[in-house]
Amino acid sequence: ALAVLRHGFKDGNARFQMCQFAPSHDFNPDLRAMYEQVRCRVVRQLHYSPFLRDGKPIEKSIDVVLFVNGIPVATIELKTDFTQSIHDAIRQYRHDRLPRDSDTKQEEPLLGFGRRALVHFAVSTDVVYMTTRLRGAETEFLPFNLGDQGGASNPANPSGYRTAYLWERVLERTAWLDILGRFLNQEKKGTPLERLVFPRFHQWDVVNRIEASVRSEGPGRKYLIQHSAGSGKSNSIAWLAHRLSTLYALAYGTAGKEDAECKVFDSVIVVTDRTVLDKQLQETIYQIEHKIGVVTPITDEGVKSQQLVAALAQKKPIIIVTI
Repeated sequence: ALAVLRHGFKDGNARFQMCQFAPSHDFNPDLRAMYEQVRCRVVRQLHYSPFLRDGKPIEKSIDVVLFVNGIPVATIELKTDFTQSIHDAIRQYRHDRLPRDSDTKQEEPLLGFGRRALVHFAVSTDVVYMTTRLRGAETEFLPFNLGDQGGASNPANPSGYRTAYLWERVLERTAWLDILGRFLNQEKKGTPLERLVFPRFHQWDVVNRIEASVRSEGPGRKYLIQHSAGSGKSNSIAWLAHRLSTLYALAYGTAGKEDAECKVFDSVIVVTDRTVLDKQLQETIYQIEHKIGVVTPITDEGVKSQQLVAALAQKKPIIIVTI
């Protein structure tokens, strides 16, 4: 589903484009017009199973399903903490939302891994959890919360539910299409697809905050991102590097008058002590851009300096070099 949304598909000699994500700049007004036409829909209480039992449709439904141009991209089970808890939603996904029908043993199209819905949210009035792969009782859920004073969960919200950020910020049209277009990451070790990475809230938040800061303050600032062990540093680096390498912002003339949109950075340099990051960066960015050569690795011992000079002179978009 993600590949079809990002890159369309071919049938014979015809190519079909299924979605236009937000362009990095407005040099081509046609792309902006196509982006504005993308249709995002919310369907409540969706009956999703195509199978029959004793000749009658099987009654299976999910609280909320999100669609982009007719393609289902997310499911949501909702619980109120006054009567139930987040664990009830998780239990429902693990035992009632099976990727294969228990009678026919056939794959449920909506719930099959990576084929339709790309992420599944368990949401209560207090907390949010999510998974990209339903495996029955073995399904693993990750928290998708803001954190509360250095701890887990979400802070009190004086104007509504603690989890209001999910629909007010994350599922807001512009933000949601941006996640589908430039964050979700497929990991393959051969075929088939093994893992689908949906950004954790802290990863999504930090990339957007730094982009907003650069847009308003310009380049030349220093930032520190603190990531705990196992919290997705490599993906945060990949998403941020790609975002900065494609960032356009309004330039200002000497009189303070706005000029045209300009590319903010000629190159983004990633300095790391992890050689595995090179391959991961290239794979992640290739999925977003579908272009080869966006990432230039500086790998040859003894001539790194010369390689780095050449890459900078050629204004390679993303340059990655080990210490």
